[in-house]
Amino acid sequence: MLPIQDQISIFVHLSKADKVVADEERKLIHAVAKRHGLSPQKTDAIIENPNEIGDLRNLPSEEKFDYLFTVIQLMKIDRKIFQTEIQYCESIAIKLGYKPGVVADLSQYIYSDPTMTSDRRHLRQIADKQLIHRAEEG
Repeated sequence: MLPIQDQISIFVHLSKADKVVADEERKLIHAVAKRHGLSPQKTDAIIENPNEIGDLRNLPSEEKFDYLFTVIQLMKIDRKIFQTEIQYCESIAIKLGYKPGVVADLSQYIYSDPTMTSDRRHLRQIADKQLIHRAEEG
C-alpha cells in the first residue's frame, strides 16, 4: 500500500492540473487525509508541496481501483472538468496499469458529489476489463 502522503499527493497533482485547488477539491483531499489520520497541517503541507508519483503498477487491483475511483471523483467534484484534468487522470490510469479509456468509461458512473454512491462492484468489473498490468494478489 502506498503511504498516505503519496496517496494525497496524487490527488493534489490532479487538483493542480487546472492551476487552482478549488475549495471542493481541498475539502475532499482533507476528508481523505483525515480518514487516514493525517492532521490538517500535514495535509496543507502536502497540498503546498506534493510528493512525486512513483510506480503504482504493483499495487493490488482493489487498491488500484480505489485510487482511480477517487481521482475521477476528485476531477469532477468542482463540476468543472478541464482537458488537463482528464489527461492527468488518464496518466494516473496508465501508471496504475489501466488503458487510458478507463477514465471515460468510469466517469459516466462516478458522481461529483462524494455522498452519492455508485455500484462499486459494477465499476470495478468495468475497470478490471481495462487493467493491463496485474500485480500478484497474495
